[in-house]
Amino acid sequence: MKAGRSWAGTRWGRLRLKAVVAAAGTALLLLGAPSAHADTPAPPVLADGFGLTQVGAATGSATNFVITVKTAEVSQEHHIRILLPAGYATEPAKRYPVFYFLHGASDDPANPYLAYPALTASTSMITVIPDGGLRGWYANWLDHNTAAGAQNWENFHINQVIPFIDANLRTLATKQERAVGGLSMGGFGALHYAQRHPDLFGQVATFSGADDLSVDHMVMRGAVVATLTNAGAALCGNAAASCSLNFGPTVSSDAIFGTPYPVFNADWRWNEADPSAHMGALAGMGVSIYTGNGNGDPSAAEFWVQSAAQHAKDHLDALQLPSHYVDYGNGSAWGSTCHGGHESGCWAQDLVDYVPRLEAAFAAAR
Repeated sequence: MKAGRSWAGTRWGRLRLKAVVAAAGTALLLLGAPSAHADTPAPPVLADGFGLTQVGAATGSATNFVITVKTAEVSQEHHIRILLPAGYATEPAKRYPVFYFLHGASDDPANPYLAYPALTASTSMITVIPDGGLRGWYANWLDHNTAAGAQNWENFHINQVIPFIDANLRTLATKQERAVGGLSMGGFGALHYAQRHPDLFGQVATFSGADDLSVDHMVMRGAVVATLTNAGAALCGNAAASCSLNFGPTVSSDAIFGTPYPVFNADWRWNEADPSAHMGALAGMGVSIYTGNGNGDPSAAEFWVQSAAQHAKDHLDALQLPSHYVDYGNGSAWGSTCHGGHESGCWAQDLVDYVPRLEAAFAAAR
Protein backbone atom coordinates (compact mmCIF):
# COMPACT_ATOMS: atom_id res chain seq x y z
CA MET A 1 0.00 0.00 0.00
CA LYS A 2 1.42 3.37 -0.96
CA ALA A 3 2.10 5.95 1.71
CA GLY A 4 -0.93 8.05 2.49
CA ARG A 5 -3.35 5.82 0.58
CA SER A 6 -6.82 5.48 2.08
CA TRP A 7 -8.52 2.15 2.75
CA ALA A 8 -11.08 3.18 0.07
CA GLY A 9 -10.59 1.23 -3.15
CA THR A 10 -8.80 -1.62 -1.37
CA ARG A 11 -10.19 -4.91 -0.09
CA TRP A 12 -10.42 -3.26 3.35
CA GLY A 13 -12.24 -0.33 1.74
CA ARG A 14 -14.91 -2.58 0.26
CA LEU A 15 -15.31 -4.40 3.56
CA ARG A 16 -15.50 -1.05 5.29
CA LEU A 17 -18.48 -0.10 3.09
CA LYS A 18 -20.26 -3.31 4.07
CA ALA A 19 -19.59 -2.62 7.75
CA VAL A 20 -20.95 0.94 7.46
CA VAL A 21 -24.13 -0.33 5.80
CA ALA A 22 -24.56 -2.94 8.54
CA ALA A 23 -24.05 -0.33 11.25
CA ALA A 24 -26.65 1.95 9.63
CA GLY A 25 -29.14 -0.88 9.52
CA THR A 26 -28.57 -1.65 13.18
CA ALA A 27 -29.02 2.01 14.09
CA LEU A 28 -32.33 2.18 12.22
CA LEU A 29 -33.60 -0.85 14.08
CA LEU A 30 -32.70 0.78 17.37
CA LEU A 31 -34.57 3.99 16.56
CA GLY A 32 -37.88 2.38 17.40
CA ALA A 33 -36.73 0.79 20.64
CA PRO A 34 -37.46 2.59 23.93
CA SER A 35 -34.41 3.47 26.01
CA ALA A 36 -34.26 2.99 29.75
CA HIS A 37 -31.83 5.92 29.89
CA ALA A 38 -32.88 8.15 27.02
CA ASP A 39 -31.21 11.14 28.66
CA THR A 40 -27.80 9.43 28.81
CA PRO A 41 -25.89 9.44 25.51
CA ALA A 42 -24.79 5.91 24.66
CA PRO A 43 -21.66 4.75 22.84
CA PRO A 44 -22.08 4.51 19.07
CA VAL A 45 -23.17 1.18 17.62
CA LEU A 46 -20.24 -0.59 15.92
CA ALA A 47 -20.68 -3.34 13.34
CA ASP A 48 -18.71 -6.59 13.44
CA GLY A 49 -16.21 -7.16 10.66
CA PHE A 50 -12.62 -7.87 9.65
CA GLY A 51 -12.60 -11.04 11.77
CA LEU A 52 -13.81 -9.29 14.92
CA THR A 53 -17.03 -10.34 16.65
CA GLN A 54 -18.30 -8.22 19.52
CA VAL A 55 -19.35 -9.90 22.76
CA GLY A 56 -22.11 -8.15 24.70
CA ALA A 57 -22.77 -4.43 24.71
CA ALA A 58 -20.29 -1.58 24.98
CA THR A 59 -19.75 -0.22 28.48
CA GLY A 60 -18.99 3.35 29.45
CA SER A 61 -20.03 6.75 28.16
CA ALA A 62 -20.58 8.05 24.64
CA THR A 63 -17.01 9.35 24.51
CA ASN A 64 -15.13 6.84 26.69
CA PHE A 65 -16.26 3.26 26.26
CA VAL A 66 -15.01 -0.31 26.06
CA ILE A 67 -16.06 -3.03 23.64
CA THR A 68 -15.22 -6.73 23.97
CA VAL A 69 -14.27 -8.72 20.88
CA LYS A 70 -13.35 -12.24 19.86
CA THR A 71 -10.97 -13.13 17.05
CA ALA A 72 -9.40 -16.31 15.72
CA GLU A 73 -6.03 -14.54 15.71
CA VAL A 74 -5.75 -14.41 19.52
CA SER A 75 -7.36 -16.79 21.99
CA GLN A 76 -9.97 -15.65 24.53
CA GLU A 77 -11.86 -12.32 24.56
CA HIS A 78 -10.27 -8.89 24.35
CA HIS A 79 -11.15 -5.34 25.34
CA ILE A 80 -10.74 -2.25 23.18
CA ARG A 81 -11.17 1.16 24.80
CA ILE A 82 -12.23 3.99 22.51
CA LEU A 83 -11.99 7.69 23.39
CA LEU A 84 -14.00 10.05 21.18
CA PRO A 85 -13.75 13.86 21.16
CA ALA A 86 -16.54 15.65 23.01
CA GLY A 87 -18.01 16.99 19.76
CA TYR A 88 -18.04 13.68 17.93
CA ALA A 89 -21.83 13.17 18.16
CA THR A 90 -22.81 16.79 17.60
CA GLU A 91 -20.63 17.36 14.51
CA PRO A 92 -21.67 14.45 12.28
CA ALA A 93 -19.79 15.70 9.23
CA LYS A 94 -16.43 15.99 10.96
CA ARG A 95 -13.73 13.33 10.65
CA TYR A 96 -10.77 12.79 13.00
CA PRO A 97 -7.20 11.47 13.03
CA VAL A 98 -6.54 8.43 15.22
CA PHE A 99 -3.95 7.70 17.89
CA TYR A 100 -3.45 4.01 18.68
CA PHE A 101 -2.18 3.85 22.26
CA LEU A 102 -0.62 0.51 23.28
CA HIS A 103 -0.58 -0.48 26.94
CA GLY A 104 2.17 -2.19 28.94
CA ALA A 105 2.57 -5.72 30.27
CA SER A 106 0.08 -7.02 32.83
CA ASP A 107 -2.51 -4.44 31.82
CA ASP A 108 -5.94 -4.36 30.20
CA PRO A 109 -7.76 -1.55 28.33
CA ALA A 110 -10.77 -2.17 30.58
CA ASN A 111 -8.80 -0.49 33.38
CA PRO A 112 -10.02 3.12 33.40
CA TYR A 113 -6.67 4.63 34.36
CA LEU A 114 -5.39 3.97 30.83
CA ALA A 115 -7.70 6.76 29.72
CA TYR A 116 -5.15 9.37 30.78
CA PRO A 117 -6.48 12.94 31.19
CA ALA A 118 -4.40 14.24 28.28
CA LEU A 119 -6.12 11.70 26.02
CA THR A 120 -9.68 12.23 27.24
CA ALA A 121 -9.28 16.01 27.03
CA SER A 122 -8.43 15.96 23.33
CA THR A 123 -11.08 17.56 21.13
CA SER A 124 -9.36 16.90 17.82
CA MET A 125 -8.51 13.18 17.68
CA ILE A 126 -9.81 9.70 18.42
CA THR A 127 -7.75 7.47 20.71
CA VAL A 128 -7.99 3.67 20.49
CA ILE A 129 -6.48 1.48 23.21
CA PRO A 130 -6.55 -2.15 22.01
CA ASP A 131 -5.73 -5.15 24.16
CA GLY A 132 -2.15 -6.36 23.78
CA GLY A 133 -2.41 -9.19 26.31
CA LEU A 134 -0.64 -9.50 29.64
CA ARG A 135 2.54 -10.36 27.73
CA GLY A 136 1.55 -10.47 24.05
CA TRP A 137 4.48 -8.21 23.08
CA TYR A 138 2.65 -6.92 20.02
CA ALA A 139 3.97 -9.67 17.78
CA ASN A 140 2.86 -12.81 15.99
CA TRP A 141 4.32 -15.53 18.17
CA LEU A 142 6.56 -18.17 16.66
CA ASP A 143 4.99 -20.96 18.74
CA HIS A 144 1.21 -21.30 18.92
CA ASN A 145 1.31 -24.75 20.47
CA THR A 146 1.52 -23.44 24.02
CA ALA A 147 -0.93 -23.18 26.90
CA ALA A 148 -1.55 -19.57 25.78
CA GLY A 149 -3.10 -20.66 22.48
CA ALA A 150 -3.21 -18.48 19.37
CA GLN A 151 -1.11 -15.33 19.79
CA ASN A 152 -1.14 -13.41 16.51
CA TRP A 153 -1.20 -9.94 18.07
CA GLU A 154 0.21 -8.12 15.07
CA ASN A 155 -2.43 -9.65 12.78
CA PHE A 156 -5.12 -8.70 15.32
CA HIS A 157 -4.09 -5.06 15.51
CA ILE A 158 -2.92 -4.32 11.97
CA ASN A 159 -5.31 -6.44 9.89
CA GLN A 160 -8.38 -6.30 12.10
CA VAL A 161 -8.52 -3.47 14.66
CA ILE A 162 -7.35 -0.66 12.35
CA PRO A 163 -9.79 -1.38 9.49
CA PHE A 164 -12.57 -2.10 12.03
CA ILE A 165 -12.09 1.36 13.54
CA ASP A 166 -11.92 3.04 10.13
CA ALA A 167 -15.13 1.26 9.06
CA ASN A 168 -17.10 2.14 12.17
CA LEU A 169 -15.90 5.62 13.13
CA ARG A 170 -15.43 8.87 11.23
CA THR A 171 -11.67 8.61 10.89
CA LEU A 172 -9.19 10.25 8.57
CA ALA A 173 -7.79 6.97 7.31
CA THR A 174 -4.41 8.02 5.97
CA LYS A 175 -0.86 7.50 7.17
CA GLN A 176 -0.41 11.19 7.91
CA GLU A 177 -3.41 11.15 10.25
CA ARG A 178 -2.73 7.90 12.05
CA ALA A 179 -0.24 7.59 14.95
CA VAL A 180 0.90 4.77 17.20
CA GLY A 181 2.45 5.09 20.63
CA GLY A 182 2.79 2.99 23.72
CA LEU A 183 4.21 2.66 27.18
CA SER A 184 6.65 -0.01 28.40
CA MET A 185 5.81 -3.20 26.44
CA GLY A 186 3.59 -0.97 24.31
CA GLY A 187 6.55 1.28 23.53
CA PHE A 188 8.20 -1.71 21.89
CA GLY A 189 4.91 -2.44 20.12
CA ALA A 190 4.63 1.09 18.75
CA LEU A 191 8.14 1.05 17.28
CA HIS A 192 7.69 -2.52 16.03
CA TYR A 193 4.45 -1.71 14.21
CA ALA A 194 5.71 1.58 12.78
CA GLN A 195 8.87 -0.08 11.50
CA ARG A 196 7.05 -3.03 9.95
CA HIS A 197 4.16 -0.96 8.56
CA PRO A 198 5.55 2.47 7.66
CA ASP A 199 2.71 2.92 5.15
CA LEU A 200 0.20 3.06 8.01
CA PHE A 201 1.67 5.56 10.50
CA GLY A 202 2.93 9.11 10.27
CA GLN A 203 3.85 9.48 13.95
CA VAL A 204 5.30 7.06 16.53
CA ALA A 205 6.04 7.49 20.24
CA THR A 206 7.56 5.27 22.90
CA PHE A 207 7.08 6.07 26.59
CA SER A 208 9.54 4.15 28.83
CA GLY A 209 9.57 1.53 26.10
CA ALA A 210 11.48 -1.69 25.52
CA ASP A 211 13.33 0.05 22.71
CA ASP A 212 16.36 -2.28 22.49
CA LEU A 213 16.23 -6.09 22.28
CA SER A 214 19.77 -6.53 20.97
CA VAL A 215 22.61 -8.42 22.63
CA ASP A 216 23.76 -4.99 23.85
CA HIS A 217 20.73 -4.99 26.12
CA MET A 218 20.27 -8.52 27.42
CA VAL A 219 18.49 -7.14 30.50
CA MET A 220 15.59 -6.12 28.26
CA ARG A 221 15.53 -9.55 26.67
CA GLY A 222 15.51 -11.00 30.17
CA ALA A 223 12.43 -8.94 30.99
CA VAL A 224 10.59 -10.40 28.00
CA VAL A 225 11.64 -13.93 28.97
CA ALA A 226 10.48 -13.32 32.56
CA THR A 227 6.97 -12.55 31.32
CA LEU A 228 6.91 -15.66 29.13
CA THR A 229 8.12 -18.02 31.84
CA ASN A 230 5.94 -16.22 34.42
CA ALA A 231 8.93 -15.91 36.73
CA GLY A 232 7.22 -13.49 39.11
CA ALA A 233 4.08 -15.53 39.74
CA ALA A 234 5.68 -17.24 42.73
CA LEU A 235 5.71 -13.86 44.49
CA CYS A 236 1.96 -13.41 44.12
CA GLY A 237 0.91 -15.81 46.85
CA ASN A 238 -2.85 -16.15 47.25
CA ALA A 239 -3.48 -13.10 45.06
CA ALA A 240 -2.25 -14.80 41.88
CA ALA A 241 -5.42 -14.12 39.90
CA SER A 242 -5.13 -10.33 40.25
CA CYS A 243 -1.37 -10.03 40.77
CA SER A 244 0.50 -7.85 38.27
CA LEU A 245 3.39 -10.33 38.30
CA ASN A 246 1.17 -13.15 37.04
CA PHE A 247 1.34 -13.14 33.25
CA GLY A 248 -0.75 -16.23 32.60
CA PRO A 249 0.23 -19.80 31.80
CA THR A 250 3.96 -20.49 31.63
CA VAL A 251 5.32 -20.83 28.11
CA SER A 252 8.78 -21.36 26.67
CA SER A 253 11.30 -18.53 26.56
CA ASP A 254 11.43 -19.25 22.82
CA ALA A 255 7.68 -18.82 22.23
CA ILE A 256 7.76 -15.38 20.56
CA PHE A 257 11.09 -14.87 18.80
CA GLY A 258 12.84 -18.22 19.26
CA THR A 259 15.87 -18.63 21.47
CA PRO A 260 17.05 -15.38 23.08
CA TYR A 261 20.60 -16.68 23.41
CA PRO A 262 23.12 -15.43 20.81
CA VAL A 263 24.84 -18.79 20.26
CA PHE A 264 25.80 -19.41 16.62
CA ASN A 265 23.52 -16.50 15.65
CA ALA A 266 20.48 -18.49 16.77
CA ASP A 267 18.86 -15.28 18.05
CA TRP A 268 18.32 -13.80 14.60
CA ARG A 269 14.56 -13.38 15.14
CA TRP A 270 15.23 -11.22 18.20
CA ASN A 271 17.57 -9.09 16.10
CA GLU A 272 14.88 -8.73 13.43
CA ALA A 273 12.43 -7.52 16.08
CA ASP A 274 14.92 -5.21 17.83
CA PRO A 275 13.57 -1.65 17.39
CA SER A 276 16.93 0.03 17.93
CA ALA A 277 18.42 -1.81 14.95
CA HIS A 278 15.75 -0.69 12.49
CA MET A 279 15.37 3.02 13.11
CA GLY A 280 15.92 3.71 9.40
CA ALA A 281 12.43 2.33 8.76
CA LEU A 282 11.04 5.38 10.59
CA ALA A 283 12.39 7.86 8.03
CA GLY A 284 9.79 10.50 7.31
CA MET A 285 7.82 9.86 10.51
CA GLY A 286 7.62 12.00 13.58
CA VAL A 287 9.49 10.05 16.28
CA SER A 288 9.18 10.74 20.01
CA ILE A 289 11.06 8.97 22.82
CA TYR A 290 10.43 9.52 26.55
CA THR A 291 12.34 8.04 29.48
CA GLY A 292 13.28 8.60 33.11
CA ASN A 293 16.42 7.30 34.82
CA GLY A 294 15.07 5.31 37.77
CA ASN A 295 17.02 7.67 40.05
CA GLY A 296 20.20 5.98 38.87
CA ASP A 297 19.30 2.75 40.68
CA PRO A 298 20.18 -0.41 38.68
CA SER A 299 17.49 -2.30 40.57
CA ALA A 300 14.84 0.00 39.07
CA ALA A 301 13.27 -0.92 35.73
CA GLU A 302 13.50 2.64 34.43
CA PHE A 303 17.28 2.62 34.86
CA TRP A 304 17.48 0.03 32.07
CA VAL A 305 14.73 1.68 30.07
CA GLN A 306 16.87 4.82 29.93
CA SER A 307 19.83 3.03 28.33
CA ALA A 308 17.53 1.30 25.83
CA ALA A 309 16.02 4.67 24.90
CA GLN A 310 19.47 6.18 24.52
CA HIS A 311 20.54 3.34 22.21
CA ALA A 312 17.50 3.99 20.02
CA LYS A 313 18.26 7.72 19.99
CA ASP A 314 21.91 7.04 19.09
CA HIS A 315 20.81 5.00 16.07
CA LEU A 316 18.49 7.79 14.95
CA ASP A 317 21.28 10.33 15.30
CA ALA A 318 23.67 8.14 13.32
CA LEU A 319 21.11 8.05 10.52
CA GLN A 320 20.59 11.83 10.85
CA LEU A 321 16.89 11.28 11.53
CA PRO A 322 15.20 13.89 13.76
CA SER A 323 13.36 12.97 16.94
CA HIS A 324 11.79 14.49 20.03
CA TYR A 325 13.79 12.97 22.88
CA VAL A 326 12.90 13.62 26.51
CA ASP A 327 14.89 12.25 29.44
CA TYR A 328 13.21 13.61 32.56
CA GLY A 329 15.76 12.00 34.89
CA ASN A 330 14.42 11.59 38.42
CA GLY A 331 11.17 13.31 37.48
CA SER A 332 11.65 16.28 39.80
CA ALA A 333 10.70 18.67 36.99
CA TRP A 334 8.24 16.36 35.26
CA GLY A 335 4.98 16.77 37.14
CA SER A 336 4.15 16.26 40.80
CA THR A 337 3.35 12.54 40.41
CA CYS A 338 6.50 11.52 38.52
CA HIS A 339 9.48 10.26 40.50
CA GLY A 340 11.63 9.07 37.61
CA GLY A 341 10.46 5.46 37.82
CA HIS A 342 8.52 3.08 35.62
CA GLU A 343 5.23 4.57 36.73
CA SER A 344 1.94 5.97 35.50
CA GLY A 345 2.59 9.39 37.05
CA CYS A 346 5.46 9.89 34.63
CA TRP A 347 3.52 8.56 31.66
CA ALA A 348 0.65 10.93 32.42
CA GLN A 349 3.11 13.82 32.15
CA ASP A 350 4.65 12.32 28.99
CA LEU A 351 1.21 12.52 27.42
CA VAL A 352 0.69 16.10 28.63
CA ASP A 353 3.79 16.95 26.62
CA TYR A 354 3.09 14.65 23.68
CA VAL A 355 -0.62 15.04 22.90
CA PRO A 356 -0.51 18.75 21.94
CA ARG A 357 2.49 18.05 19.73
CA LEU A 358 0.67 15.14 18.09
CA GLU A 359 -2.46 17.26 17.56
CA ALA A 360 -0.31 19.94 15.94
CA ALA A 361 1.29 17.36 13.63
CA PHE A 362 -2.14 16.06 12.63
CA ALA A 363 -3.33 19.61 11.95
CA ALA A 364 -0.24 20.32 9.83
CA ALA A 365 -0.89 17.15 7.83
CA ARG A 366 -4.38 18.40 6.98
